[in-house]
Amino acid sequence: MATFLYKLGRSAFRRRRLVALLWVALLAVAGIGAATAPAPSSSSFSIPGTEAQRAFDLLEERFPGAGADGATARVVFKAPEGQKMTDPAHKTVVEETVAALKSGSDQIVSVTDPYTAQAVSQDGSTAYVSVSYKVNGMELTDESKKALTEAGHSAQGKGLTVEVGGDALQSMPEQGLSEVIGIVIAGIVLVITFGSLVAAGLPLLTALIGVGIGVSSIAALANVLDLGSTTSTLAMMIGLAVGIDYALFIVSRYRAELADGREKEDAAGRAVGTAGSAVVFAGLTVVIALVGLAVVNIPMLTKMGFAAAGTVVIAVLVGLTLIPAMLGFAGDKIVGRKQRLGTAKESDKPNGGTRWARFVIRRPLMVLLVGVLGLGAIAVPAASLEMGLPDDGAKPTSTSERRAYDTLSDGFGPGFNGPLLVVVDGDKATAEKAVSTIKGLEGWAAVTPATPNKAGDAAMITVVPKDRPSSGATETLVHDIRDATGDEVLVTGATAMNIDFSQKMNDALVPYLALVVGLAFLLLTVVFRSILVPLKAALGFLLSVVAALGAVVAVFQWGWLGGLFGVEQTGPIMSMMPIFMVGVVFGLAMDYEVFLVTRMREAYVHGERPGEAIVTGFRHSARVVVAAAVIMIAVFAGFIGMDDQMIKMIGFGLAVAVLFDAFVVRMAIVPAVLALLGHKAWWLPKWLDRALPTVDVEGEGLAATVDADPRTGPDLVKV
Repeated sequence: MATFLYKLGRSAFRRRRLVALLWVALLAVAGIGAATAPAPSSSSFSIPGTEAQRAFDLLEERFPGAGADGATARVVFKAPEGQKMTDPAHKTVVEETVAALKSGSDQIVSVTDPYTAQAVSQDGSTAYVSVSYKVNGMELTDESKKALTEAGHSAQGKGLTVEVGGDALQSMPEQGLSEVIGIVIAGIVLVITFGSLVAAGLPLLTALIGVGIGVSSIAALANVLDLGSTTSTLAMMIGLAVGIDYALFIVSRYRAELADGREKEDAAGRAVGTAGSAVVFAGLTVVIALVGLAVVNIPMLTKMGFAAAGTVVIAVLVGLTLIPAMLGFAGDKIVGRKQRLGTAKESDKPNGGTRWARFVIRRPLMVLLVGVLGLGAIAVPAASLEMGLPDDGAKPTSTSERRAYDTLSDGFGPGFNGPLLVVVDGDKATAEKAVSTIKGLEGWAAVTPATPNKAGDAAMITVVPKDRPSSGATETLVHDIRDATGDEVLVTGATAMNIDFSQKMNDALVPYLALVVGLAFLLLTVVFRSILVPLKAALGFLLSVVAALGAVVAVFQWGWLGGLFGVEQTGPIMSMMPIFMVGVVFGLAMDYEVFLVTRMREAYVHGERPGEAIVTGFRHSARVVVAAAVIMIAVFAGFIGMDDQMIKMIGFGLAVAVLFDAFVVRMAIVPAVLALLGHKAWWLPKWLDRALPTVDVEGEGLAATVDADPRTGPDLVKV
């Protein structure tokens, strides 16, 4: 592989104008496609094989046109202090609002009158209008959304406090500032690392081109592939991080090859052949982990994983082709001014990586214990992990959706924000029996009479829990209804769907984790020709992921330091968070493992003692790995400032996971373990060594190939 990539890198360097033109053309085509593509017509959410999904399917079959999976909205009215919503003047305003809503959109299925639907609180201070639509939130037209908000604003100006909530107001997460913050920090880190504005700007430029192509392609295909609103944000988050890092590794190796006296074209080829090989491997691990999300069998998560994986593939291709082409354009400016002028002085003083490695190998047991016990302590909250999906109660208090949620909770009880929909597959008698059974249970605040369909062979029952939608008590009520009623009674609704989604993610976590960790072990065994090094890498990865989950639970579920990170409402952790973190962090962890440990292995194979090999690996790679980790942390942390609770949580989780894995596991625990193992770390049974394929990640086999090629000359090869 290294030889092929060496030739690819030289070719891209030599034909840099053509390569750059092709990438710019791809960016233009993707941009035009995104600009001209129709808005996504849907963002369907389905959970195959669950009771909630079967109930939705039954509703669509027996209640055609009812908009079972359509968007919903609630217009919540609150009377001034000392007044009631039943006062004639206020009642007139509400009735006018109901009429305006009914005539405001042809996508509406129904609008309830609070005075006939018992939607006025007992103290009379609060009332709400429920609006049901034929289509989901992403399919609603701008006119429908405008009619909804204008109806609320009109009533607001007539003496009432009016707030509008519900998924009908669903919109794309705002983007812009978060990415800018990450890019600015990345630029500062790159300038410090390289000492050259050109060298620092190159990874940023190429990463932005790659992400631009990836995200634009997602936008262009969103309507066709039914992609969710957060897909492009997650793809951008991951694409920016890996794009900058992969470019950083290749540019750093190119500068090192120049420092060894290589010609520019040969140095570009060698950088792509060596660091590029590691980029391919690291990118492959990320792609496999993201694509592997398909095993969960949640269509939304599968699409999210494939979209993000596509952006990573683009980042790898950019690193292998556009980076060497841009290096050709950069010329001598890729190194600092002092190096160009020949005034830079070589220092015999050990660099920071060397000093840290020597400290670790002097006290390996102490470093290992501090690292493991520290991450273990941070991981403790993960034992209390509760999973769910965020609702309007998790949104900032500045939004109308959150204020509507709180007003409804105050007036009617928190359960009114997440009613359960019970679907009965049977006649009137079966439905009445189901109502009676549910009323015999605990945890409900209201149970409506059964509403049959026209054929009389199915009915709907609404059950309002006492507690908020994401609480454990509401989850218990859902399970109790399912256990107490027969197979012909199905529980669904947004709350039940969230519960089933969380359960499915729980069930898939262990198989997915086994798949990812098993893959890590096999791939690293091939790369490092060792048994214990891959085992250590996999266990370290598990430790960093669990510690990161512990931090997420502490902040977003328990509320520790919540104000610092803008968490206004604690609640369960997003259901897909553990699996998503495993998928992404696995790839990033292997990224650092490869770039750090392959240098150690190369030194060990060439005769250095185990301790010396560790120091050599850190002397060459620590600075670049630290810079890469800081950049990734900056990119991910930039998303913590977003209002969307899901994006905020993912940004925080990935940022702390990279922090723990790069600085504690890879930079401390890994060298400590290798120091304690000594020669045993690199042991591999002879029969296994013969059976495994040879993957030349560090380009060890490149020397002989290039030496044998008369077009390069033997003097250009130095291993």
